[in-house]
Amino acid sequence: MIFIAFSTSAEAELRILGLGDSLMAGYGLPPGDSFPDQLQEVLRATGIDATVTNAGVSGDTSAGGRARLDWALASDPHAVILELGANDGLRGLEPSETRRNLDAILTVLGEKGLPVLLAGMLAPPNLGQEYGAEFEAVYRDLAEKHGVLFYPFFLDGVVGDPALNQQDGIHPTKEGVAIIVERILPKVRELIDHQTN
Repeated sequence: MIFIAFSTSAEAELRILGLGDSLMAGYGLPPGDSFPDQLQEVLRATGIDATVTNAGVSGDTSAGGRARLDWALASDPHAVILELGANDGLRGLEPSETRRNLDAILTVLGEKGLPVLLAGMLAPPNLGQEYGAEFEAVYRDLAEKHGVLFYPFFLDGVVGDPALNQQDGIHPTKEGVAIIVERILPKVRELIDHQTN
Protein backbone atom coordinates (compact mmCIF):
# COMPACT_ATOMS: atom_id res chain seq x y z
CA MET A 1 0.00 0.00 0.00
CA ILE A 2 1.33 3.43 -0.94
CA PHE A 3 0.35 6.35 1.22
CA ILE A 4 0.23 9.72 -0.46
CA ALA A 5 0.41 12.75 1.75
CA PHE A 6 0.69 16.36 0.74
CA SER A 7 2.63 19.04 2.56
CA THR A 8 0.95 22.41 2.69
CA SER A 9 4.05 24.15 3.95
CA ALA A 10 5.73 26.95 2.04
CA GLU A 11 8.43 24.52 0.94
CA ALA A 12 6.14 22.30 -1.11
CA GLU A 13 3.46 23.64 -3.39
CA LEU A 14 0.53 21.33 -4.06
CA ARG A 15 -0.33 20.94 -7.75
CA ILE A 16 -3.91 20.01 -8.59
CA LEU A 17 -4.94 19.33 -12.19
CA GLY A 18 -8.46 20.31 -13.25
CA LEU A 19 -9.22 18.14 -16.29
CA GLY A 20 -12.54 18.96 -17.87
CA ASP A 21 -14.64 20.77 -20.44
CA SER A 22 -16.07 24.30 -20.61
CA LEU A 23 -17.29 24.05 -17.01
CA MET A 24 -13.66 23.67 -15.97
CA ALA A 25 -12.27 26.03 -18.62
CA GLY A 26 -14.46 28.93 -17.49
CA TYR A 27 -16.37 29.47 -20.72
CA GLY A 28 -17.73 33.01 -20.97
CA LEU A 29 -15.91 34.21 -17.86
CA PRO A 30 -13.08 36.74 -17.61
CA PRO A 31 -9.64 35.56 -16.47
CA GLY A 32 -9.57 34.77 -12.76
CA ASP A 33 -13.21 33.69 -12.48
CA SER A 34 -12.99 30.07 -13.66
CA PHE A 35 -13.43 27.11 -11.31
CA PRO A 36 -9.67 26.40 -11.09
CA ASP A 37 -8.94 30.08 -10.40
CA GLN A 38 -11.56 30.42 -7.69
CA LEU A 39 -10.67 27.09 -6.09
CA GLN A 40 -7.01 28.04 -6.01
CA GLU A 41 -7.87 31.38 -4.39
CA VAL A 42 -9.99 29.72 -1.69
CA LEU A 43 -7.35 27.09 -0.92
CA ARG A 44 -4.62 29.69 -0.61
CA ALA A 45 -6.84 31.84 1.60
CA THR A 46 -7.08 28.89 3.99
CA GLY A 47 -3.33 28.40 4.11
CA ILE A 48 -2.96 25.67 1.49
CA ASP A 49 -0.21 26.55 -0.98
CA ALA A 50 -1.91 25.13 -4.05
CA THR A 51 -1.79 25.70 -7.78
CA VAL A 52 -4.85 24.49 -9.66
CA THR A 53 -4.00 24.00 -13.34
CA ASN A 54 -6.83 24.69 -15.75
CA ALA A 55 -6.86 21.83 -18.24
CA GLY A 56 -10.42 22.51 -19.34
CA VAL A 57 -11.27 22.67 -23.04
CA SER A 58 -14.64 24.01 -24.09
CA GLY A 59 -16.66 21.53 -26.12
CA ASP A 60 -14.59 18.58 -25.02
CA THR A 61 -16.24 15.19 -24.68
CA SER A 62 -14.89 12.38 -22.54
CA ALA A 63 -13.14 11.12 -25.68
CA GLY A 64 -11.44 14.48 -26.14
CA GLY A 65 -10.26 14.49 -22.55
CA ARG A 66 -8.92 10.97 -22.95
CA ALA A 67 -7.03 11.95 -26.11
CA ARG A 68 -5.21 14.83 -24.42
CA LEU A 69 -4.57 13.18 -21.07
CA ASP A 70 -0.81 12.89 -21.56
CA TRP A 71 -0.61 16.56 -22.47
CA ALA A 72 -2.61 17.53 -19.39
CA LEU A 73 -0.39 15.45 -17.13
CA ALA A 74 2.67 17.39 -18.29
CA SER A 75 1.99 19.78 -15.39
CA ASP A 76 3.12 16.92 -13.10
CA PRO A 77 0.16 17.15 -10.69
CA HIS A 78 -0.11 15.67 -7.23
CA ALA A 79 -3.86 15.14 -7.59
CA VAL A 80 -6.59 15.42 -10.23
CA ILE A 81 -10.15 16.75 -10.34
CA LEU A 82 -11.82 15.00 -13.27
CA GLU A 83 -14.88 16.77 -14.72
CA LEU A 84 -15.89 15.38 -18.11
CA GLY A 85 -19.04 14.06 -19.73
CA ALA A 86 -21.37 17.06 -19.86
CA ASN A 87 -20.94 17.32 -23.63
CA ASP A 88 -21.43 13.58 -24.01
CA GLY A 89 -24.84 14.03 -22.42
CA LEU A 90 -25.71 17.14 -24.42
CA ARG A 91 -24.93 15.24 -27.63
CA GLY A 92 -26.80 12.15 -26.51
CA LEU A 93 -23.76 9.92 -26.85
CA GLU A 94 -24.08 6.37 -25.60
CA PRO A 95 -23.34 6.21 -21.87
CA SER A 96 -21.26 3.12 -22.57
CA GLU A 97 -18.90 5.31 -24.61
CA THR A 98 -18.60 7.81 -21.78
CA ARG A 99 -17.94 4.92 -19.42
CA ARG A 100 -15.13 3.52 -21.61
CA ASN A 101 -13.39 6.88 -21.90
CA LEU A 102 -13.61 7.82 -18.22
CA ASP A 103 -12.60 4.30 -17.25
CA ALA A 104 -9.48 4.61 -19.42
CA ILE A 105 -8.60 8.01 -17.92
CA LEU A 106 -9.06 6.74 -14.37
CA THR A 107 -6.96 3.66 -15.14
CA VAL A 108 -4.04 5.81 -16.30
CA LEU A 109 -4.34 8.11 -13.29
CA GLY A 110 -4.46 5.11 -11.00
CA GLU A 111 -1.36 3.61 -12.59
CA LYS A 112 0.43 6.88 -11.89
CA GLY A 113 -0.66 6.78 -8.26
CA LEU A 114 -2.61 10.03 -8.52
CA PRO A 115 -5.51 10.66 -6.12
CA VAL A 116 -8.63 11.63 -8.07
CA LEU A 117 -11.84 13.47 -7.32
CA LEU A 118 -14.40 12.42 -9.93
CA ALA A 119 -17.11 15.01 -10.50
CA GLY A 120 -20.33 13.49 -11.76
CA MET A 121 -22.75 14.92 -14.27
CA LEU A 122 -26.45 14.52 -15.03
CA ALA A 123 -27.88 14.07 -18.51
CA PRO A 124 -30.36 16.61 -19.92
CA PRO A 125 -33.90 15.57 -18.87
CA ASN A 126 -35.17 15.66 -22.47
CA LEU A 127 -33.15 12.51 -23.21
CA GLY A 128 -35.46 10.46 -21.03
CA GLN A 129 -35.41 8.77 -17.66
CA GLU A 130 -33.74 5.57 -18.86
CA TYR A 131 -30.86 7.42 -20.52
CA GLY A 132 -30.49 9.69 -17.50
CA ALA A 133 -30.26 6.78 -15.07
CA GLU A 134 -27.71 4.96 -17.22
CA PHE A 135 -25.64 8.12 -17.64
CA GLU A 136 -25.65 8.97 -13.93
CA ALA A 137 -24.63 5.41 -13.04
CA VAL A 138 -21.45 5.72 -15.10
CA TYR A 139 -19.86 8.04 -12.55
CA ARG A 140 -21.02 6.21 -9.46
CA ASP A 141 -19.87 2.85 -10.83
CA LEU A 142 -16.46 4.10 -11.93
CA ALA A 143 -15.82 5.89 -8.64
CA GLU A 144 -16.44 2.61 -6.85
CA LYS A 145 -14.44 0.55 -9.34
CA HIS A 146 -11.36 2.77 -9.12
CA GLY A 147 -11.71 3.70 -5.46
CA VAL A 148 -11.64 7.43 -6.12
CA LEU A 149 -13.40 10.26 -4.35
CA PHE A 150 -16.78 11.11 -5.84
CA TYR A 151 -18.81 14.31 -6.01
CA PRO A 152 -22.12 13.27 -7.59
CA PHE A 153 -23.07 16.43 -9.53
CA PHE A 154 -20.60 19.18 -10.41
CA LEU A 155 -23.36 21.77 -10.99
CA ASP A 156 -25.20 21.04 -7.75
CA GLY A 157 -26.86 24.17 -6.39
CA VAL A 158 -26.36 26.07 -9.64
CA VAL A 159 -28.15 24.28 -12.46
CA GLY A 160 -31.51 25.74 -13.41
CA ASP A 161 -31.01 29.01 -11.52
CA PRO A 162 -30.99 31.93 -13.99
CA ALA A 163 -29.26 34.15 -11.44
CA LEU A 164 -26.28 31.80 -11.32
CA ASN A 165 -25.97 30.99 -15.01
CA GLN A 166 -24.99 32.88 -18.11
CA GLN A 167 -27.58 33.66 -20.78
CA ASP A 168 -27.15 30.24 -22.39
CA GLY A 169 -28.54 28.66 -19.22
CA ILE A 170 -25.72 26.11 -19.20
CA HIS A 171 -22.53 27.79 -18.05
CA PRO A 172 -22.32 29.28 -14.55
CA THR A 173 -21.53 32.91 -13.83
CA LYS A 174 -18.73 33.95 -11.49
CA GLU A 175 -21.25 33.72 -8.64
CA GLY A 176 -22.34 30.28 -9.79
CA VAL A 177 -18.76 29.06 -9.88
CA ALA A 178 -18.27 30.37 -6.34
CA ILE A 179 -21.14 28.17 -5.17
CA ILE A 180 -19.67 25.15 -6.97
CA VAL A 181 -16.34 25.78 -5.24
CA GLU A 182 -18.02 26.18 -1.85
CA ARG A 183 -19.99 22.95 -2.21
CA ILE A 184 -17.17 20.80 -3.59
CA LEU A 185 -14.53 22.18 -1.21
CA PRO A 186 -14.96 19.48 1.47
CA LYS A 187 -14.26 16.83 -1.18
CA VAL A 188 -11.25 18.78 -2.43
CA ARG A 189 -9.90 18.91 1.13
CA GLU A 190 -10.44 15.17 1.34
CA LEU A 191 -8.57 14.81 -1.96
CA ILE A 192 -5.64 16.72 -0.56
CA ASP A 193 -5.50 14.42 2.47
CA HIS A 194 -6.38 11.30 0.52
CA GLN A 195 -4.44 8.08 0.81
CA THR A 196 -4.66 5.63 -2.10
CA ASN A 197 -3.77 2.04 -2.63
